[in-house]
Amino acid sequence: MSKNLDTTKNQRAVYTLEINLGRSRDDGLPKKATGAILICYSTGITEDEAVREAVATLRRLNMAPLDVVGYGSIQDRLDDGHEIDDEENNLMARALDENSVIVAHVMPLYGNDIEAGKIN
Repeated sequence: MSKNLDTTKNQRAVYTLEINLGRSRDDGLPKKATGAILICYSTGITEDEAVREAVATLRRLNMAPLDVVGYGSIQDRLDDGHEIDDEENNLMARALDENSVIVAHVMPLYGNDIEAGKIN
């Protein structure tokens, strides 16, 4: 049985978010990291709601979200030509089932990674 992971009127959808983190006490990042970039799947009726939920969840985990880039719902991403593999699709389905925020990828940043062009 396939679930509809996209939004229709007043239904939850899963949104893909890239969240840039700064450092905070007890954030769980490696000691020498200056921050991190997270890829998250967050649910909401709108992308704004999904962003608010993700930021609130990260703050409760002692993390310091600085910036969020939204890539839209699964349908938005497919319309934009993104390829979504089975693993990513399964994580999105889990986020929808659990009405939760799933952190799919954590990339710690060290020193001047962004300035050195190591991050897009």
